[in-house]
Amino acid sequence: MFASWYDRQGAATEVLRVGELPDPEPGPGEVRVEVRLSGVNPGDTKKRRGWLGSSMPFPRVVPHSDAAGVVDAVGEGVDAGRVGRRVWVYGAQSYRAFGTAARYVVVPEHLAVPLPDHVPDELAASLGIPGITAHRTVFADGPVDGRTVLVQGVLGGVGSLAAQLARWGGATVLGTVTKTSDLDLVDPAVVTHAVALDNPGAAEEIRASAPDGVQRIVEVSLSDNADLDVAVIANDGIIAAYGTRADRTELPFWPLLFANVTVRLFGSDDFPAAAKRAAARDLTSAAAVGALRVQVGELFPLTEIAAAHDRVDAGGRGRVLVTVA
Repeated sequence: MFASWYDRQGAATEVLRVGELPDPEPGPGEVRVEVRLSGVNPGDTKKRRGWLGSSMPFPRVVPHSDAAGVVDAVGEGVDAGRVGRRVWVYGAQSYRAFGTAARYVVVPEHLAVPLPDHVPDELAASLGIPGITAHRTVFADGPVDGRTVLVQGVLGGVGSLAAQLARWGGATVLGTVTKTSDLDLVDPAVVTHAVALDNPGAAEEIRASAPDGVQRIVEVSLSDNADLDVAVIANDGIIAAYGTRADRTELPFWPLLFANVTVRLFGSDDFPAAAKRAAARDLTSAAAVGALRVQVGELFPLTEIAAAHDRVDAGGRGRVLVTVA
């Protein structure tokens, strides 16, 4: 099969290879998916770089955890009726050697989620790491119906899906963007009020929309936004953080304590299995009714996977996808 892989960590152009690997075969309880689109996440490029001192977990790694595709073979114990059905894949390279940057990927059958025919591949390939992370940050502490949720970085990959899921779940959604010039990019059908962080009165503006404070905050950078979070959170509120820019993040302890705030930290590879399955069900349901959409930044052929990784490392807006089939 046509695939990409790396045998050592390093810069994308130095370590990513493209060529032929043996076709994988599904074992008991597994399905083989013919990949159409493979999603590239920051976590994929960090693993490849050896971020935070991580080492090669396997002698050879086919990167990427997310994909959209079609089941083309099943292993023992799996319903043969799944062959030919569209699916979205998550967790393919989470504690596993062979991910979705290949024509075929073999995964336990529950990691290949049935996909309604009308849901586009571009969205399906974006429901894995960003979608499940977004779902966990929004719903880990229960329903949000009737609550006010602030999404920091509402235009980001996780943030945009978190806002849409919170709105789908019945919340009033507020959001922040980095610059005033980004405000016009926010969807008013999802976000009731957006605030730019370059506005020195951002906290007061959020409080004007939520006089009693926001019950939940989805936080993309706890180190940058902790003071703002404290200024706008309601008593007994929850900060759900999935990112930070400082490895040893400082927090305003006493204001958080006096407000009885819960700070929850989320790492997508290690979510409980039941939480991932619940997220997969909800993401599929929300996508099926048109409640989710993604902005695609760039599409790269598999032969240009190194450029796709460099694009993710450089940042910027929009989902980066690799075309395989």
